[in-house]
Amino acid sequence: MTIATSTPSLFDLYFDYVRDTEPPVIFHRWSLLSSLGALLGRQVWIPFGSFRIFPNQFVMLIAEPGARKSTAIKTARKLLSKAGYDKFAAEKTSKEKFLLDLEGVEESSDSQVSEKLVMENLLGSVLGSEPRETYIVADEFNDFMRCGDLEFHSMLGALWDWDDESTAYKQRLKNSRSVSIFQPTINLLGGNTHTNFAEMFPPAAIGQGFISRLILVFSEPSGKKIAFPEPPSQEREQTLIRALQTIKARMNGPMQLSGKAKEVLTVLYNTFDGLPDARLSSYSTRRYTHLMKLCILCAAARLSMTIELEDVVLANTILSYTEHFMPKALGEFGKAKNADVQQMLLNYLTHNVSKGPIGLPDLYCQVSSNLDRQEDLVRIMAGLQTAGKVQYVTNKGTVSGGGYMIVRKMISNQQLYVNMELLKEFEHARI
Repeated sequence: MTIATSTPSLFDLYFDYVRDTEPPVIFHRWSLLSSLGALLGRQVWIPFGSFRIFPNQFVMLIAEPGARKSTAIKTARKLLSKAGYDKFAAEKTSKEKFLLDLEGVEESSDSQVSEKLVMENLLGSVLGSEPRETYIVADEFNDFMRCGDLEFHSMLGALWDWDDESTAYKQRLKNSRSVSIFQPTINLLGGNTHTNFAEMFPPAAIGQGFISRLILVFSEPSGKKIAFPEPPSQEREQTLIRALQTIKARMNGPMQLSGKAKEVLTVLYNTFDGLPDARLSSYSTRRYTHLMKLCILCAAARLSMTIELEDVVLANTILSYTEHFMPKALGEFGKAKNADVQQMLLNYLTHNVSKGPIGLPDLYCQVSSNLDRQEDLVRIMAGLQTAGKVQYVTNKGTVSGGGYMIVRKMISNQQLYVNMELLKEFEHARI
């Protein structure tokens, strides 16, 4: 189903700004969306029963080394800073220091801490009731926090959708110091490789709340090679800065939903059956919230306080396209035995689709060092074929008589409201 709509001008401006850079388009798009969510903070929201949905997001760009994740992240961060945003988190921290920074507490002596505790006990929090927010921007996410720090992950997960106007987020730290943070808002934009992602999160964390709140954005390298990149156009940069500042100044208060937008969101909520990869089941339970956050950003990019049908279609298209590659973002993380071999085979078939059907002898050459015998490859390929990820194609022109090819599936149109024309031509070719 094709919906006639127009792309928000902010996206066109940004893609024009980064057109002569090497990162994949999808990395630039999500870096912009994440930055826009940080810029807006709690200024805008969707009323949702007795709660509110804000546009903050946790976004993780995942790719092999050299895919220019850092370039996409740093470009967006620099632009956001030039637009006047200054609530960036420390580049490396612990859970305790992160909370103290978020609360707004500077390093202090033991006597000062004791005095403050007494005052808090007598008068309550002395830091007032101003909402606190921070933006974690870490192009190498594993440098930001210790690997396997599940307490930190869990705390970030709890703060993702914090919305209690009557009480602050409170936690007692190891030094008996308590923090009290009113209306905390956390945004996160990180970069990682498959290997580092697996080091950061133990397999037991696959169903943990933090990972279910992550938008996992995968891409292969764009293939663009620019030996001597030119600095971005000052004119385009200033245009973008003014656009971001205008959004910041004008967007404030609860967002409205048009009747058609409500109707379509209801359909999307009722028809979404979850992503097919079992590792993403916990993400699937929060998919609707992720979609609503994107709807806010798409409307804000148009300087509109009303979410229209075109915003829902654009948000759902962006999210559906990203979800299509989420299993690749996870790679072998959380998979069963021989998962790494399966991933290697799928990657090889994907990269060599132009060769046509590839026989078992050729495939075995690619993974022989990872398998004990060729019979294991036969079993693995049969499993991939049963799962609908590869297909066996007869080819009488080859010695073997045929071989395997990757199954090129289009994005599922189960939600109905997906318009691929809203994406870039390069992205069409990836599906």
